[in-house]
Amino acid sequence: MQFFTEIKKWLGEITEIALLLIALGVAVEILFGTNTVPFFGQVVGNITGLLKTLGENGLVGLIALGIIVYLFNKKRATN
Repeated sequence: MQFFTEIKKWLGEITEIALLLIALGVAVEILFGTNTVPFFGQVVGNITGLLKTLGENGLVGLIALGIIVYLFNKKRATN
């Protein structure tokens, strides 16, 4: 059981780092414009596309978004 606890902790940390990188990518894209910083690419465009896809799916997209938010909140509540 200790092994699974460690794996969950590592995955939680990796997820937090990924979310921080996404936030940094959004900030860099807003400050410097699209395609000026090679590492970040089009973060805002990708997020917009994801939200557009969820919005086009109506109720199914809303349920999927609710599940994603629930999973992120559940992870943060256990720390």
